[in-house]
Amino acid sequence: MILREFLYVDTDKVRAMLAQLDGGIAEESRETERKEKRTTLGPRVAGQYFQGTGSETYTNKSLGDALFPTLEDALESESLLRDVSEEVSDPQQWSSGELKRGLPPGSLIRITAMGSLFDTRYAASAFSAFGSVVMGLNDLGYMQTVKPAIQGKSRQGQQGRTPKQKTADGPVALEDSIPDFPDIGGADGKTLRAFVKVSKGVFAPGLHVNLTPVEGVLINSRLQEGRQYLDSESDILFARYGTERQEWTVVGSIGSYGTEETSLPNMEFHNADGAVNRAKFADSMNAQMRNLGRLGFIDLPQQPGFSLIPFAVYRSIPRSGAAAVTRRLD
Repeated sequence: MILREFLYVDTDKVRAMLAQLDGGIAEESRETERKEKRTTLGPRVAGQYFQGTGSETYTNKSLGDALFPTLEDALESESLLRDVSEEVSDPQQWSSGELKRGLPPGSLIRITAMGSLFDTRYAASAFSAFGSVVMGLNDLGYMQTVKPAIQGKSRQGQQGRTPKQKTADGPVALEDSIPDFPDIGGADGKTLRAFVKVSKGVFAPGLHVNLTPVEGVLINSRLQEGRQYLDSESDILFARYGTERQEWTVVGSIGSYGTEETSLPNMEFHNADGAVNRAKFADSMNAQMRNLGRLGFIDLPQQPGFSLIPFAVYRSIPRSGAAAVTRRLD
């Protein structure tokens, strides 16, 4: 028996796929039991005594938590789900291109590999908290000997700038929550804000599960807001799971592979009469974005990795050593 600790379940996708496989989803069970006892006194024409007892049991059994394991078992029984944990851990599979040839986009796969969580919003929050601590220590006199990161500013500028307030034009940028603070260990407010700006392009704000089964290869899953996951704030999530690499299992379908194009995109999208050819324009713009993805500048898969559209993300709960030994002896 596998006991799973779910981080994410896309219940809409799971239900839709189960409905295609089984023609419906059981949501409840009902059990009815009725007992009767009939006693006749004297001739039937004289009269009868009747005693009846009955009981009805109705159990509303929610199968929400069991939906994904049910789907996982059903897909495996139909040979629609393939576990590729060993293949993705083999560098030869990536360098030879065998993995991409054997697993086209849309393939349903399960991967168990080392990976980590990343969210640009949490990075901005953590850097902001760090800046606040540095400023507080500075105010308490613990960092008087530290040279300020920015010269020539007023005392107010050295102490920290006031975060921008939300305007009618839109929300405050993530990096604006990080105050100016004195340089400590080569890091100051300006540097950390720059890191957050880069993070917003490389990984669009939101929770990402980044599997790295082989050095230099990234399998990225972007978890969609509003699904059955993240029942806590981003800060609490990272406080629980941390930022270290650990073993995660992701089940889903392959979205797309990183582009293998290396030449610069052709931006000619005009017809002979000077009109814009909409098809060529769309192709040119997509080629430009693929090129930016190849360079790692935007949130697209990078060759030879791929994106994985997740149905579920979970950790398998390990058995205690004593329990495992007992089961082997049995």
